[in-house]
Amino acid sequence: MKYKVIIFDWDGTLMDSIDKIVACMQAAAKDCQLVAPDREAIRQIVGLRLDKIMEKLFPNESTEKQLSVVEAYRIQYLNSTQFKTPFYPGIKPWLSTLVDQGYLLAVATGKGRGGLDRLLDKFEVRDLFSVTYCSDETASKPDPLMLNRILEELNLDASQALMVGDTSYDLEMANNAQIDCLGVSYGVHSKDVLNNFNPIAIVDDLPKEFALYV
Repeated sequence: MKYKVIIFDWDGTLMDSIDKIVACMQAAAKDCQLVAPDREAIRQIVGLRLDKIMEKLFPNESTEKQLSVVEAYRIQYLNSTQFKTPFYPGIKPWLSTLVDQGYLLAVATGKGRGGLDRLLDKFEVRDLFSVTYCSDETASKPDPLMLNRILEELNLDASQALMVGDTSYDLEMANNAQIDCLGVSYGVHSKDVLNNFNPIAIVDDLPKEFALYV
């Protein structure tokens, strides 16, 4: 087994949550009397820490105003019931299979700790992951700090880890940590974008194709 730990991004990689993120971000902007960014602009920055997202979406607004949108977004996301956020097909049982095969699993996400914890408990998957790190605990992607901390906590080196993600931020973070990476095509960024970061593969169906490359 080449890798001992498989590190996953969350939104757009394991969980089908992009539509909810877009809708809640647009609603938050309106709550703060700002023009809502279009869908594609929001999609392109999914995965960054919220303060970094606001800097990109509302570069001409004050820090105070940007932080008000952060808070409005958190409220919208917590209270919205319009959009479901299921795991992508086959993901949940496949994660259990990986654990049974002897892999350690970890999460490196742009989500905040509170949001990730709610989902780990809601979907009863907390026990599948040996360690999870969020951007509000470390640094925003593509800074490698989250990955480095995961390796430190598990006492592993970079050659024993694989990062799986749907965005350039995930794969660039892996490059920065000198960790191999694998892209998924069904999330936010295109195959052309992901290929710039030398993934071992880009897959269309993670549970079905993973074993072909690992």
